[in-house]
Amino acid sequence: MTDISTNSQPGHGENTPAKLGYSPVADIPHRPRVADTDPKAARRAERQVASMFLLSMLFVLLFFVAYIAIDKSANVYIPVFGVVGAMNITLGFTMGAAIFLIGTGAIQWAKKLMPDVEVVQERHDLSSPTEAKDEAAANYERGKEESGFARFKVIRRTLIGAMVLFPIPLVVMLRDLWVSPPGDPSPSELLTTTLWADGIRVVTDATYLPIRPEDIPVGGLVSAAPADLMEVQELAGNLNARGKAAIILIRMDPSEIVSQQGDGWDIQGILAYSKICTHVGCPIALYEQRTHHLLCPCHQSTFDLADSGHVVFGPAARRMPQLPIGVDAEGYIVAKAPFAEPVGPSFWERG
Repeated sequence: MTDISTNSQPGHGENTPAKLGYSPVADIPHRPRVADTDPKAARRAERQVASMFLLSMLFVLLFFVAYIAIDKSANVYIPVFGVVGAMNITLGFTMGAAIFLIGTGAIQWAKKLMPDVEVVQERHDLSSPTEAKDEAAANYERGKEESGFARFKVIRRTLIGAMVLFPIPLVVMLRDLWVSPPGDPSPSELLTTTLWADGIRVVTDATYLPIRPEDIPVGGLVSAAPADLMEVQELAGNLNARGKAAIILIRMDPSEIVSQQGDGWDIQGILAYSKICTHVGCPIALYEQRTHHLLCPCHQSTFDLADSGHVVFGPAARRMPQLPIGVDAEGYIVAKAPFAEPVGPSFWERG
């Protein structure tokens, strides 16, 4: 269905279709679809849509089968991602496929079987008439008077106090989302410790090949990881180490570096920063070469990588942690020390 609107508001009528003497719909020839003229094509489209919906039902059933049958500790190896939980990948795939098939079936239904007509809808003044505004204001005043909110001061004040205090227990209960057994590290300690240490080589996150400074041009960005990441992932059976150790390498003209989080933490303009946003932990790789700004796609926090990764916009409260890097005897980029600041999202146990 095509909706072609014309504007009839005052002040916008100098060049409207009506004054120019033609109809926008009349000049567009209507071409019937194959399903409109061929009953076989219509039945075929009907079967296609029904098949998509049936497949969606099947994937939902497979979701429940996987949830019951697959052991939570079972793992599978997937190229690039490494070892992941078999239940997680199966549940995600089946639920995603079920949703996808419903959407594609609905699109196919609308494009091939729903009425194919063109409608002209005249626009109207979006502002409400004065009478309606006055009536709404009168209703508000009447409701306020009848409720007694303004008259009963004690009720009003106690209600406000109750609403202010009510969220506090919810905040307190958030601390119970994680209870560390005696002797085990706290969530803050777990998230602060990464694989980076002095001498650990920096490798590309996709091919796991070591990187030389000359491999990165000025303005370039490389997603990277520690060289021992795959080995640690296989031993742990999860992706926790990747989530904490992921970094980006960017190269700029050394004269454009305003400040760093430590003296000499770059290599000829190559800087290494955590890839995990300090707001809620989204991965970041949207880099603007001209301004040296790094933009988080989730909530638009923006960091200036030329100035110690400081926040220049958005909800993030901490700068992006920088990793000190150097070059080993073979000319490959290595870490010179762990992160000096905690990586990942901010919460109450972090400064």
